[in-house]
Amino acid sequence: MKHTNHTGKNTIVRLFTVLFLLLTINVLGEEKSFTIEYAVQTALVKNERSEIANESLKAARARLLKAKSVFIPSITATGTYTRRPYEVTREINGQTIVVQSLNALGGNINLNWTLFDSRSIPVFRQLKYEEKSQMFTSMEARRALAFEVCNAYLVTMGAQNMVKAARQRFELAAKNLDASRARYQAQLVSINDVTRSELEYATAEQNMTRATGDAQNALLELEYLVGEKIDGQLVNPTQLLTEAETPPSEPGILIPQAHEQRFDIKALQWHFKAQSAYASEPLLRLIPSLSMVGQYRMTNEAGLTGKNTNWSMGLSMSWTIFDGMIRIGDYKERKALAKIAELDTKAASRKLEVDVKNALVSLANQQATLKQSTVALDVARKNAQETSELFRQGLTGALEAADAIVRLYEAEVENIREQYGLAIAYLNLRLAMGQNPFGNDLPRNNQ
Repeated sequence: MKHTNHTGKNTIVRLFTVLFLLLTINVLGEEKSFTIEYAVQTALVKNERSEIANESLKAARARLLKAKSVFIPSITATGTYTRRPYEVTREINGQTIVVQSLNALGGNINLNWTLFDSRSIPVFRQLKYEEKSQMFTSMEARRALAFEVCNAYLVTMGAQNMVKAARQRFELAAKNLDASRARYQAQLVSINDVTRSELEYATAEQNMTRATGDAQNALLELEYLVGEKIDGQLVNPTQLLTEAETPPSEPGILIPQAHEQRFDIKALQWHFKAQSAYASEPLLRLIPSLSMVGQYRMTNEAGLTGKNTNWSMGLSMSWTIFDGMIRIGDYKERKALAKIAELDTKAASRKLEVDVKNALVSLANQQATLKQSTVALDVARKNAQETSELFRQGLTGALEAADAIVRLYEAEVENIREQYGLAIAYLNLRLAMGQNPFGNDLPRNNQ
């Protein structure tokens, strides 16, 4: 009875051990998986370009903050201590008055407040618009980085799948080579079959080595963009590949949406407004500026007044009546810069329409070629299976078997290239449309 209980306990322990190992393997497998969404999120945190975009926006906001200081009074305080070799006094009406102390202390509090300066208004508007422009520029930089990471991810996935196809070709070539050698030993075929199989084996091995190197290079490029080493297995972006096969809308529908969504166009529009506002500043120099100045003074040298404190308030007007030709030159230069900004905006808007149309053409072509390559792959796979069976039965030679393997490999490579090329074409359309890779907002860093 005791032996039975002991055996039952051992069985339970084994079951729990197996269950724990299965759960551990599952967890480790999940930890090692690396999705395209995670790649983008990681790059937006760790890639320096994303941080540069954030810091550029902070700098623009700092410049706007400095522009606001023009409308706020400034207060400064100064203090002095003076040591003299002797003290100077005077007798006035029986009183001893210290004119110059041996140790002199003084303090001033100065107020400076620009009450009116017409030039500060366009400068403030310019920096306010430039801050808006930089906000969209930073958003566009992060969006472009996200698409670049997605493209690198798809290229890496394609390269890894090509390695699998090359390895499959190599394994089939190795089997055919063994079969050819065995038949030659049995004197069923000539040495020609062995030579042809050896050639296919060497070619397949070379292609596998080249494909492995390409996959490693693609992975290194992806790691550089992501900002960390990728140890896990890349997960195939099934949803993205499925969405890419959906026929898109017409250009007449997509182009107006793109004009509303493109951050780079919005950045150029705000930059044009900023340049237009700044162009009016030289003309406002003709208007006088008015400021208030005040001072509160403390000292231990009362002097003849007998008072240790004093204050004053005043108004100051500044008017540049003539400054040569500087004002006119600045105005003409800034008007030209504003015109350039306007032309840049128009050119970008026209280029947007070309980008969307090109992306639509590329997507349509990729969808068609993917269907064609899928049909070709099915035919090549069926041909390879039939030829392999005939070769196994001795009804065909090594030349036909090697050709079938090559055709299957080429069809697989072409299908992989077209499949991920379609996903890239779909992403290019989303990029031209001003959308994000996955149709949602990009993660933001704390500003």
